[in-house]
Amino acid sequence: MSDWLVLVLAMLGACAVVVVITLVRHKRAPEDEDPSETPDVIEYMTMWIGVVYAIVLGLAIAGVWEARSAAQDHVQAEAQALHEIYERVRIYPPDVRDRIRDDVNAYVGHVVTTEWKEMADHGQITPRGTELLTQVRHDVTDYQPKNDFEAQAYQPVLDQMATADEARNARADSTGATMPPVVWWGLLAGAVITIGMVFALQIRRTRRELVLAGLFSATIAFMLFLIWDFDAPFSRGIAASAEPFLSLFPHTGG
Repeated sequence: MSDWLVLVLAMLGACAVVVVITLVRHKRAPEDEDPSETPDVIEYMTMWIGVVYAIVLGLAIAGVWEARSAAQDHVQAEAQALHEIYERVRIYPPDVRDRIRDDVNAYVGHVVTTEWKEMADHGQITPRGTELLTQVRHDVTDYQPKNDFEAQAYQPVLDQMATADEARNARADSTGATMPPVVWWGLLAGAVITIGMVFALQIRRTRRELVLAGLFSATIAFMLFLIWDFDAPFSRGIAASAEPFLSLFPHTGG
């Protein structure tokens, strides 16, 4: 099922629940009930509950968006470091240069074709990817420079290798969910309480109030959907992409 279809169904469901409960409550309400006589303390509590929950939602969205952006930065750093290795070894002897470049291409091809799907489906990197990057490391570190010119390029290549390895480890740490389960329980409970306060205000069955109550509930459903969608940086709809690898290594066929 498409993520956007999930969003539409969630928003429509939230609106339907509010409208149905309102209609049922209005039908069963006593004849002498006056909705205009809602106590001021309830209105005050409803206002503050809404404000507090809005702040919590904003902080949650900011947190998952920051995690998603950080995951994309890790991908960019890894791809750029591998690209630097690929280019800097051009001064090495042809056999050494070609071996390093072939191993870099093999690693990048595995990441964009196999490992990326594994991250999206199961939230983890592959052992094969680790083996391929280790092979690149061995290629780089085992070579002994033959002259001063090669020696000057050797250390920067090692630095880029360390950067790529660090970025891969950071990418592995970013594959899981960002929000702890207890936070999700708090967000869902807050949504129920916030929407429930709408009924505490004794809304009537007028078209205007029903529309506003439905839109209010749909907005909360939309915000929760955004948090859920951003919560997995490498899967779902708005996810980090492998574009940095594909743009720097277009010949990998990813």
